[in-house]
Amino acid sequence: MGTEVLKVNPARLSSAALERALEVLKAGGLIAFPTETFYGLGAAALDASAVRHVFELKGRPWSKPLLVLVDSVAMAERVAMVGEPARALMARHWPGALTLVLPARPGLPAELTAGTATIGVRLSPHPVATALVAGLAGPLTAPSANPSGAPPPTTPAEVLSHFDGALGLLLDAGTSAGGLPSTVLDVTGGTPRVLRQGAVRL
Repeated sequence: MGTEVLKVNPARLSSAALERALEVLKAGGLIAFPTETFYGLGAAALDASAVRHVFELKGRPWSKPLLVLVDSVAMAERVAMVGEPARALMARHWPGALTLVLPARPGLPAELTAGTATIGVRLSPHPVATALVAGLAGPLTAPSANPSGAPPPTTPAEVLSHFDGALGLLLDAGTSAGGLPSTVLDVTGGTPRVLRQGAVRL
């Protein structure tokens, strides 16, 4: 059985499409959804089984943690310890393509942090991504919706070429913008360290 596909308008996400996506996520399923760059692979980030499924589906190394999307600084504080340097970066660059690696709060699924005691958080400017996180009332995983090592997808067809039948739902908003991924900045130590240079130049 193939993946269910719902066409969506990012500027006006229908309540029916949002409710269906949340239904899949809350049941522990995976979805693909558009972001400001590529299509992301979404799971409820605090559901250990769902997060494990993301790793398995992508063939992602277990040592490589997943970043999560949040809808506010307050939600980031639920999963990470946010110091003043990180708070200043959030104020300057969020919503935007900056992922901040922070010390993880105790009690997060080990699958999410990959045993690093850290977590990467980002607030996306894309309305679909933001609506999903707000509707879930919790963080959402957002690695690109492709097997590890493959080019990140900008079209629903590319997502389906890899994962048709393996996802509960694909929200089809047409071709995404592509471009550079988010910049990943480690702010767990005294001096911020760029782990991946991306769309935000630091």
